[in-house]
Amino acid sequence: MARTARKGSLARSRKTSRPARPRPIEFNHAMIYTADLARARAFYERALGFTLLDEYPGAYARLQSPAGRTTIALHLLERGQKMDTRAEGLRLYLEVRELEALCATLAARGVTIDEGPALMPWGWKHAYLRDPDGHQLSLYWAGRKRFQPTSIGGGRRARS
Repeated sequence: MARTARKGSLARSRKTSRPARPRPIEFNHAMIYTADLARARAFYERALGFTLLDEYPGAYARLQSPAGRTTIALHLLERGQKMDTRAEGLRLYLEVRELEALCATLAARGVTIDEGPALMPWGWKHAYLRDPDGHQLSLYWAGRKRFQPTSIGGGRRARS
C-alpha cells in the first residue's frame, strides 16, 4: 500500500513540475492619443456611451465600453508631439446590433457619419465616422459572421 501511495505521489509531483500552460491572450484596451482630453472624453462618453473607469486629470482617462467587456484609454499628446490621424493607420471597430438606430442618434447629436451604414462586400454592415481628433471609427454589425472566415463578393475567401 505504501508503494502505491508513493507512485501516486511521484506521478503528482511530476505533473506539477511541468511548466504551466500560458493562458490565452485577451485584448484589453486600445490607447488613443488626443490633442484635447476633455473633448475626446466627452465624445466617447456622450456620443458612444462609454463610462469613465479611471482618470489622471489632464493627462489620461480609461473608459469602459457600453457592453462592458473592453476599454479604451485616452492619452493627451506630449508637449510638442504631433499626430496625423489620416496617415497613422488606426481604425477602431465598435460592434453594435442596432447600427442604423445608433447612426441616427449620433447624427441627431451633431456627429458626422462619413459613410454608411452600408452592407460591405464581405457581408458586414459598416458605418464610418471620425472622433474629434480625426481617428477613424467603424461602427459595424457582423452577427454570426464575426468569427467566420471572410467571404468577399462571389464567395472568394480571404486568406487567414
